[in-house]
Parts: sequence; structure tokens; C-alpha cells
Amino acid sequence: MLGLTLLVFTLVFLFPLYWMVSGAVKSPAEFARSTPTLIPESFHPGTYVTAWNNMQIAKYFTNTVFYAFGGWIISLLVDVGVAYALSKLKPIFGKIVLGGMLASLMLPPTALLVPAYLTVADLPLVHINLLNTPWALWLPAAANAFNVYVLKRFFDQIPNDLLDAAAIDGAGKLRQLWSIVLPLSRPVLGVVSIFIIVALWKDFLWPLVVLQDPDNQTLSVALARLANTSQVPPTEFMAGLAIASLPMIVVFLIFQRSIIGGLGSGSLKG
Repeated sequence: MLGLTLLVFTLVFLFPLYWMVSGAVKSPAEFARSTPTLIPESFHPGTYVTAWNNMQIAKYFTNTVFYAFGGWIISLLVDVGVAYALSKLKPIFGKIVLGGMLASLMLPPTALLVPAYLTVADLPLVHINLLNTPWALWLPAAANAFNVYVLKRFFDQIPNDLLDAAAIDGAGKLRQLWSIVLPLSRPVLGVVSIFIIVALWKDFLWPLVVLQDPDNQTLSVALARLANTSQVPPTEFMAGLAIASLPMIVVFLIFQRSIIGGLGSGSLKG
């Protein structure tokens, strides 16, 4: 019974991927049939090359890689710093700050869409418009309560005796973070990194709102725009979707063990 259940769930999750990949190699006429074909009757792998060229996927792919890499760096700097402060520096209002951050997880992302947009459109204090810039993606991505909580929970498991010994040897708080906390936190840092990159790569609604210039758009937004504003055949659109999905599928398949192991590595005290 368990094996049958696993098989059913596997098919449910894999079938959309199969439909996307196989739909791209069909002819437009076959794809548009009212009765769909499960196995393509014709095979046109050149659709992927055509989609890559006609939809300028290389350009938007490069944009998305740039946004994902920059967001990864900035998110790690912010999230690690906040988690380290809450875990080891024990600020006066640390519990209140943590509680407020965790409370934000209870709100649906769409509820934060308008406040976040108003913030990046007119950055408080400095009054800078960040729309159509990478910072409109990077700064909201860095304010991720879930990643901060995961990192804090891991940092809590690191014995304070190690930090006290380093302090006796003259290491400051930043040196303790760099030389002790971060090397011990490689598993959870890998997990959080995957979460950050995948979230930035697959996000659609927020880049659609803040990146209005077509030249600056991410791959997911550009594919949707091209499908609505140009005469892109549905098979080419499916090919573009498959190309956009491939990097994150590969990342997940390679690092799935690391994700599970990293999340569980801080749950038990050694």
C-alpha cells in the first residue's frame, strides 16, 4: 500500500514536467488538438533551439542568474548577521524582534505586496526609487524570516564555550562569527543558499511588479510577456518553460540529501 501511494504521488508530481517537455516537441497542430496525445506522434526537438533564439532566452537567462547570485550574496550577509545577533549577542529586544519576524510568516505574501512596493518605490529616509533595479529584488529577498529562523536555530546549537574560549584569546564578535560559527554552519548555510536561489529563480509576481523595463526582466516574467504580446507558438512557449525549469530541477536533484540533512543537523544537540 505504501509503495502504491508513493507511486501515485510520484506520477502526480512528475506528470506536469513530462507534459511540458513532451508538449514542446509536438507540432503546433498536434498540440492544439482538442483530444491531447499523451505520447507525441511527431518529434520536433528543434523547437527548443528555435525558442532559445526567437524568445531571447539567453538574455533573460543571464538576467535571472545575475539576480539570483546577487540576491544570494546579500541575503546570506543579512540573514546570517541577524541570526547571529539574535542567537549569540542577545540584544535587549531580541525576543520581540524575533517574534515580529515570525509573525510575518503568518501573513500571505500577497498581503505584503503593496507595502513592499511602496517601500522600494520610495526607500524610507533616503527617498530613492529602486524600481527597475536589482535592489528591488535583493532587499526584499534578504528580509526572509524563515531563513533567519533556520540559521538562528542552528547557531543556538553551537556551544557558547567555544565562543568564550575564542574571546579569551582576544577574538572579537566578528572574528568569532567568521572563524568559529560559519565553519561549523556549512550544512545549514548550504540549505539556506538553495532556498534563496530557488526562491529568486522561480519568483514571478514580485519581479513582474518591480521590473517594468523589458530589458531588465527575469526569465519567468519575460516568457509570460512574450507569450501574451507576440505570436509565439504554444510549443515554443512550452520549450521556454522547460528550459527555465531545468536549472532548479537539477539543483534540487543534486542537493536533495543536503537539504534534508542540513535542516535536521541543528535539531539535535550533539
